[in-house]
Amino acid sequence: MNLDWLTPADRLKTLPPYVFARLDELKVNARRQGLDLIDLGMGNPDGATPQPVVDAAIAAIQDPANHGYPPFEGTASFRRTITNWYQRRYGVKLDPEAEALPLLGSKEGLTHLALAYVNPGDLVLVPSPAYPAHFRGPLIAGAEIYDVMLKPDNGWVIDFATIPEAIAQRAKILYFNYPSNPTAATAPREFFEEAVAFARHYEILLVHDLCYAELAFDGYQPTSLLEIPGAMDIGVEFHTLSKTYNMAGWRVGFVVGNRQVVQGLRTLKTNLDYGIFRALQTAAETALQLPDVYLHEVQARYRTRRDFLIQGLGELGWTVPKPQATMYLWVSCPPGIGSTDFAFSVLEQTGVVVTPGNAFGKGGEGYVRISLIADCDRLGEALSRFKQAGITYHAGDALVSGLRSKG
Repeated sequence: MNLDWLTPADRLKTLPPYVFARLDELKVNARRQGLDLIDLGMGNPDGATPQPVVDAAIAAIQDPANHGYPPFEGTASFRRTITNWYQRRYGVKLDPEAEALPLLGSKEGLTHLALAYVNPGDLVLVPSPAYPAHFRGPLIAGAEIYDVMLKPDNGWVIDFATIPEAIAQRAKILYFNYPSNPTAATAPREFFEEAVAFARHYEILLVHDLCYAELAFDGYQPTSLLEIPGAMDIGVEFHTLSKTYNMAGWRVGFVVGNRQVVQGLRTLKTNLDYGIFRALQTAAETALQLPDVYLHEVQARYRTRRDFLIQGLGELGWTVPKPQATMYLWVSCPPGIGSTDFAFSVLEQTGVVVTPGNAFGKGGEGYVRISLIADCDRLGEALSRFKQAGITYHAGDALVSGLRSKG
């Protein structure tokens, strides 16, 4: 039956084009042609989930008591583990009964928070560039988005002085993320203090995405928003087990912070899902209780890849700042070519997948994000292909000419 008469809801029409969909099409075509892809586009950790976590999941799956519906708010044991982890990591004391909520991954929670607290026409502040869920969730909820443009000369950190008074007065929520996806930027404690003061003055809810806090290097320790005095009054913080524990496909995350906001999100979720499978919550508890030696191994792996790729790109003409955290490099495009054209050209010429910066908002134009999700042998192969194809920081004009000749 033809459904030409059926039109999508207006909320879908507000969403910007999803660059990742076009990138996926090109990847499929490349694989059909037999090209050996090196996919550094997604933030999808390589490697296996830690064996103790897998073992805990297997044991929990074999227990019939775990096969029914889980509690909407997560098991009491998992919530206690979350709050104990926060106390251990950040010295933040939380009430597991009201200030912690397990999620089906942090993306789900970030998006649903907007549905729980944004009315059509509400103004939401979102940095640009930003993780797409930070602006797509509010857009789905009918928000008006104000892009807080980030600048490299400010280290890709929000400058609150650039937000007009009239905008600040209207704003209801600020989403932000340090350590940052996609820029890999980090923010000092003083920034978080300023964010709390700004939010308290203008009565803005702070929504901080801390999912890269464990992937920090060279002695750097990221700040939790909730460490800052007064933050619990106006903020919540999201976290995920996807990156640190190689559990991206398990879909386990959580939100902590202001009890009113956490309970509002819980109320929404009771109408949308039944929570996380109990066996996965048991596995997640095991992950959060792993000894620090595991974390140090993960950090060393990404630090080694970071240093290797930065050196190799440097030999091809790029000057890439060395990030103190995350699993990404934020790399400027060669002169004369935009993010999408550069990323697609690299894929077509070399089989290496990188993500165009404008997929993260207009503030990401002129950059690509490279994920450190392959070992150094594969990263070295990617660099060799760049060199063979003549892709260097000074090759922008040649790339633009080649693209124009195709179209």
